[in-house]
Amino acid sequence: MAITTQYVVTHKGVEKLVTTDKKEADQYDKMLDAADNLAQYIQAKGIGLDDSALEELTILLSKNKDKVSKIFKGSSAQSVLEDESAEVVKLKANG
Repeated sequence: MAITTQYVVTHKGVEKLVTTDKKEADQYDKMLDAADNLAQYIQAKGIGLDDSALEELTILLSKNKDKVSKIFKGSSAQSVLEDESAEVVKLKANG
């Protein structure tokens, strides 16, 4: 019989991630914290989004912070998306 340690990340009472990798759980938890902070910032600026759209947007931005950062540094969205597509093709070829 094997014993497995699982890390469960919950957000607002909802189980979001179950993993055996502590580092992965910590990274996911940090991403969710960043998304919450972004949501607070967006709401404080008076941008009205329903809760679902706001959560989806802030999680998208948090998960892709490095790619979004490239756009802020002057890269075009198209080049970032092309790089992203190239990564997916590379992963599929190696998988």
